[in-house]
Amino acid sequence: MNRNLRQLFTIAEKPVRRIIGLMSGTSLDGLDIALCTISGSGMDTRVTLEHFETVPYPAHVKDEIRKVFARDMIAFQQLCLLHPWLADLHASWILACLSKWGVAPADVDLIASHGQTVYHSPKILHQLPDFPNATLQIIDGDHIAVRTGIITLSDFRQKHIAAGGEGAPLALYGDYCLFSKRGEDRVMLNMGGIANFTFLPGDLQASGIFVTDTGPGNTLLDAFARTYFQVEYDQDAVLARQGRVNEVLLAALKDDSFFKAPFPRTTGPELFSKIYVHNAQITSGTLEISPYDILATLTRFSADTITDALKSVLQPDRDYAVYVSGGGAHNPLLMKWIKERLPRLQLRTTSELGIPGDAKEAVLFAILANEAIAGKGIDFGKPGMPAVSMGKLSFPA
Repeated sequence: MNRNLRQLFTIAEKPVRRIIGLMSGTSLDGLDIALCTISGSGMDTRVTLEHFETVPYPAHVKDEIRKVFARDMIAFQQLCLLHPWLADLHASWILACLSKWGVAPADVDLIASHGQTVYHSPKILHQLPDFPNATLQIIDGDHIAVRTGIITLSDFRQKHIAAGGEGAPLALYGDYCLFSKRGEDRVMLNMGGIANFTFLPGDLQASGIFVTDTGPGNTLLDAFARTYFQVEYDQDAVLARQGRVNEVLLAALKDDSFFKAPFPRTTGPELFSKIYVHNAQITSGTLEISPYDILATLTRFSADTITDALKSVLQPDRDYAVYVSGGGAHNPLLMKWIKERLPRLQLRTTSELGIPGDAKEAVLFAILANEAIAGKGIDFGKPGMPAVSMGKLSFPA
């Protein structure tokens, strides 16, 4: 038997696996690196987060990614070059973190690399009847495996699409394994560039799980903070608090067919872009409003579309525990408006469940890798939520 396959079988049979989960989201903040100790699989999954660090993307890395990110027209050579270049960067950051943590690469069983999404195009967005759902995450797993010497799983979203999904949100698989609790209906709300939530029923029935994107989280806020104020994001909503919500623009922003489409649905910055906002300003006659008012309105836009989606599926007379994560959880104005629109719900953070909100997505991809190697499959019994193990294997040289 090939030695790499023999090693993989050995890892699958171990009672405890050490897995690094990687996440680099559409906000382009940086690379989240989570070193996890994982035992069991499925509903018996148990995770200990040993170490976590976010390595910020340097400005020049963000600039290179933005040359292809969510663009219809790109230089194909740029995309080709980024695929291995970013992988080598990620590998070097993994090795640096392991050295800092005093962990030898040989003591890590697997790496789970989400990759960097550069284009997300489900049918609901491209509307081309002869073409399927599609998404593209670059960062090559072979480069990470060879540079680190650790078996790497990557490109998780393609199997989801091949089996009938849209390639997102994938959080439900890890959410179900890690955060389900008998007797408590839970909502796991993640507010990254795009916001999404997973509903976890207290009866633990997989068929009752529900997941969907809701619309923009931070993607528009970050884009306009860069455009008008030359900062990467509106820290503590200092800028948005200086503006006023323009109700006419807000109504135009919310008037899109995406918000009328049935759940589950997915989206990305390909739709919710500066062009989207500019068109809404033209429609509403609000081109002359101040940058502060735009940021205030966009923050309210995220809050409203998140809460509208939740209200449409949660029963008003039922108790739910809502756990928030992602960059949006650090935005006090966004959180304030969400709380005001959902007064019966107590918003908590995933830190109360043992996983810091900023680390949650990286941990969830470590769980996906664990399921691919040692899981028995999870059948949610619903269209768009296929019962598949995800991730492509890359062996070290």
